[in-house]
Formats: sequence, C-alpha cells, structure tokens
Amino acid sequence: MRFMKFIHLSDLHLGKNVNGFSMTEDQKYILIKILNVIDEEEPDGVLIAGDVYDKSIPSVEAVKLFDDFLSRLAKRGLQVFIISGNHDSPERLSFAADLIGQSGIHISQVYNGKVRAIPLTDEYGQVNVYMLPFIKPVHVRNIFPEENIESYTDGIRTAISHMDIDEKQRNIILTHQFVTGAQCAGSEEILVGGSDNVSAAVFDRFDYVALGHIHKAQQVGEERIRYCGTPLKYSFSEAKHHKSVSIVELKEKGNLEVRTVNLVPRHDMRELVGTYEELTNRKNYEGTAVEDYLRITLTDEEDILDAMAKLRIIYPNLMLLRYDNMRTRENSMTTQVQDTENKTPLELLQEFYELQNNQPMGEEQTAFCTELIEKIWGNKS
Repeated sequence: MRFMKFIHLSDLHLGKNVNGFSMTEDQKYILIKILNVIDEEEPDGVLIAGDVYDKSIPSVEAVKLFDDFLSRLAKRGLQVFIISGNHDSPERLSFAADLIGQSGIHISQVYNGKVRAIPLTDEYGQVNVYMLPFIKPVHVRNIFPEENIESYTDGIRTAISHMDIDEKQRNIILTHQFVTGAQCAGSEEILVGGSDNVSAAVFDRFDYVALGHIHKAQQVGEERIRYCGTPLKYSFSEAKHHKSVSIVELKEKGNLEVRTVNLVPRHDMRELVGTYEELTNRKNYEGTAVEDYLRITLTDEEDILDAMAKLRIIYPNLMLLRYDNMRTRENSMTTQVQDTENKTPLELLQEFYELQNNQPMGEEQTAFCTELIEKIWGNKS
C-alpha cells in the first residue's frame, strides 16, 4: 500500500556568516544535495521546521537562494510546509502565503490563535499537518488572556488545545521550540536556566512532531518527537556531528518509521591540534582536505609571529587560531585568537553584568536584554 513519506528539514539559516566567512556557497551546495535526496526518496512532502533565514531581515542573496529552492520543490509537485523560527520574521516569511499555498507551498501565518490542519491522503486515510511557528508565552497570552500562561509549556499547551485535532487520524505538527531533554549543540539561542523549555507531554496527540531549533539531530524520548538538526555545521561545537536529513514514513495509525540520509558538505568543519612545524609539514597535510573550515590549536610554547596569515597559505579557510601550552594552562585558560563563537551576545552581556555588579543578572533583566538583543540583531543588515 502507498503510505505517506516526508523529508524533515530545519534551521537552514540562509545568509549566515560563521566567524567572518559567508556560508552562502556552502548552502547552495547542500540544498542541491538535499534535492538529490528528495529525488531518490520521492516523498509526498517536505517539512521545514523554522529558522529558514539567519536574520529576521534576510539579505537579498539569502531570499533568492530560498526562492530558488522553493521553485525547484514546487516543480517536483511536492507539498511543502514551512514555519518561522526564532531567527525569522513571521510577517516577512508569510508574505503572500495564501497565494503561494495554491502551488503546494504552505507557509505558517503570524500566530493568531488559529492553526488549521492541512490534510493529505494516502491509502491508509488522512494525514493532517499543523504548522505552529515559534511563539513565546506572551504571544499566546495576548490572544487568550483568560488562560493561565506563565511558561513556554503553558503557551504551547494552550495553542494546541485550541486546535481541532481528530486523534483517530494521523497528525503531524511542525514547531520550533526547545523541548525538555534535547541535547544542545552549543550554538543555539537558549535562555539561561532553561526557562524556554517545553515539556514533550504537550505533543501527546501527535503522531510525529517535526521540531526545529536544536542543531543536533536527535529524538527526544520517543522516535515520533524529533529534531532533524542543521544541514550544515555552523559552529565548532558541531564539528563532530554527522549532518543529515530525516526521512519520515507514516503508514497506518501508530506505525511510524524514521531514518536519516547523511549529507556531505562542500567544506567540512574540523579542528587541528599540533605544533606549527607539524601543521606546516607537507607530509602531514598533503592529501588531506586543507580547504575545510578549521579551528587550529597550536601547542608551541612560544607564540608564532603572524601565525594566522602564515597558516592560511596552507589552510585558506582557517577560521580560528588559539594556543594551548604550559603558559595558557597555568593561567587556567586557553588563549583564543578571534574565538568568541561559543558565547552568545546574551552570555557575554551576563558575564559583563556580573563583573560590574558582583551578582548575576536577574530574570527580569535577562528577559529585557534578550528582547533588546533580538531587536538589535534582527535589524542588523
């Protein structure tokens, strides 16, 4: 019998720069690889669970890249479901959504309390797809002021409770949240203290939960609750990850299979450790992928003059350079050259606040700074 098959993607972060390097060409390359997987798998639909862009006001180049990808999907006659993530502007992403939806490209609207199901049919019956964009408790509280909404879990639970869900049928939800129990990659924007956690229990009524937000592919407790991860590595905290797309197959109610297809990038992201002499010795690097994105840790006891420029002659995509030696270990730290990528702006601000005030930032101050940072970064061209 013919069953329903989906490709689950998320966190494309189109237009992203990593340590000063534009990822656009790498993103073009990996989107073609994804299209190759789609052609091989012949799915019924594609689920894109948020953070399409890296900024709420994406570059023209990023918009063109996504437009080309969607055009290619539409030409294949696929049903495509897209929600906005915390990096996206829901208003911009959903522009002309009703008109575009006629071509099979379905984009979540700005959340207004109404999330309608988009039905698909196979030989087992109906599959309903619900698209719930990234929302905060305040968004839901403004629409349902009579509800007691204090946490992210309360917000998502309330949003789902106002959906018309037939539990006898198969139901899928796309959403972009941090579900409790997920393993972070270190490069996501997660609130300190886990106040943005959402309990997996709120998704009990769904046969598959297509999640976005966490960059590491994983299931959360059950196979049916899954992050597909980013298609590319966007941080050295992800250097050991294996990037993939998730293939979701729904047969009769209760019969779900999920597997992955690996994605091989144009440039991998790796770490190298050694002395300057070792890393510049031809026999040590000849035949290796010297054009990968690299973070190099030099173990020389003395700093190498102009090491970054010299190493880039061999490793043109060297992103970060640091030292690890007796001096740095005695100082209980590794001196990092151009390496702030593992700390978010909020973390840096919190460290500065605590240094100046001899006490950690409070919840209200953290919330204010988070909102301010989102506005600043969101409007940065």
